[in-house]
Amino acid sequence: MKPSLRSLWPALLLALAPFVVHAQSLRIGLAEDPDVLDPTLARSFVGRVVFASLCDKLFDIDEKLAIVPQLATGYEWSADSKTLTLKLRPGVTFHDGEKFDAAAVKFNIERHKTMPGSNRRGELAPVASVEVVDPGTVRLHLSEPFSPLLAQLADRAGMMVSPKAAQAEGERFGAHPVCSGPFRFVERVAQDRIVLERFPQYWNKDAIHFDKVIYTPIVDATVRLANLRAGQLDFAERVASSDMGTIRADKKLKSSRITEIGYQGITINVGKSEKAKQNPLGRDARVREAFELSLDRQGLVQVVMDNEATVGNQWVAPSNAYYAKNVPVPRRDVARAKALLKEAGVPNPSFTLVTATTSEAQRLAVVVQSMAREAGFDVRIEAAEFATSLNMADKGDFEAYILAWSGRADPDGNLFSFDGCKQPLNYAGYCDAETDALLNQSRTLREPAERKKVYEQIATRVLKERPIIYLYHRNWLWAYTAKLAGVRNVPDGLLRVDGLKLLP
Repeated sequence: MKPSLRSLWPALLLALAPFVVHAQSLRIGLAEDPDVLDPTLARSFVGRVVFASLCDKLFDIDEKLAIVPQLATGYEWSADSKTLTLKLRPGVTFHDGEKFDAAAVKFNIERHKTMPGSNRRGELAPVASVEVVDPGTVRLHLSEPFSPLLAQLADRAGMMVSPKAAQAEGERFGAHPVCSGPFRFVERVAQDRIVLERFPQYWNKDAIHFDKVIYTPIVDATVRLANLRAGQLDFAERVASSDMGTIRADKKLKSSRITEIGYQGITINVGKSEKAKQNPLGRDARVREAFELSLDRQGLVQVVMDNEATVGNQWVAPSNAYYAKNVPVPRRDVARAKALLKEAGVPNPSFTLVTATTSEAQRLAVVVQSMAREAGFDVRIEAAEFATSLNMADKGDFEAYILAWSGRADPDGNLFSFDGCKQPLNYAGYCDAETDALLNQSRTLREPAERKKVYEQIATRVLKERPIIYLYHRNWLWAYTAKLAGVRNVPDGLLRVDGLKLLP
């Protein structure tokens, strides 16, 4: 008697079990759609979330912000701190099969420094030249000591792309990126999905347990969480603080809470374009001071973030070793704000506040609008899709702009590119020669106490002019299926895919 097909199912399923395990996809919900997927040109935090699966870096950071090896296995500084020698990981290939070696590192560093529109240029400014010592050794020669360099190489400035693909694609490379990470690019549909597939030749392939990673931008945090709870996602980054109680009560979900190394702030156009001169906020520092004094930071944290943030007024949190204690967080003072506006001759100034369409950013805009109104400000809100808002900022097509910065392990990454003259992320258009000199000096010092003294001087100048009004430092809030194991809570807010697996 022949066995029935039904009776064969158990044996078939058992035989196919290994293939089923490896045929899993990791589905991640993003709070926005990333900008261009080119490490040299990219600016958005959410893009870095995708790059964590796509593009390996020379170094990475761990849960304690320590620099750890990735494509570089070791490094050595020269006695004068002007030369950094890197030893490279052998046996690494790019997604197109090209070999990763010292020549590829030289190409990438030079591309970051010279490509038109590069947002890594300022991060690598002191790198004067790159020397190929041998295929496994590369030497970076600096024009002056540069203490943040290792931290820069642990981010997009250290991401390596295939020289062959980058040269072939030119400015179109971001539409078909080729890196050396655990997953390679398959497709992207704007505002819908980014699909990556497992790279079989990855140097650390035994730590990768998914065949695909699918990133889905879902701007509304409520909808993002609903998709997670319905099983349509495995992981949701930046869930709403108001939903944390619901998430913790759901036995099918887990959550992570990590204090960020970045900040939430409002960038003001003080010199980026003609719009700086066309509104009193951009023209007069007294109006900017009045605007800051109209805001209750603790109230913002309570109402907008459900207390899932730390009040701050600088590019690093008050708990950071480099926080400038000589410029503490100012208290709300509506009476003083009104007096400053009267002194400036604009008792009822009006300006437009640009915000991304994310629910958190829009809540912040509404509360800021309400608070500032008490001091006499007429704040109009203009919402734009995140990538569009970044383009507006880049062109100076704004008066004030709500922008969160995800932060860097070294404080220089939160400061230099935003306040240095003509730096790529200086959306405010702020430029001051003495501040520039101090910024450059801070980069040459390796002793923390000496660097902090310089940061205190910078704070005295920058926080008086207020190109950015810093508000608070958020908690990264993640939610994911309880079946997802291996989640690492790194303060940069990026999900590392190595070691992740879905349990039965």
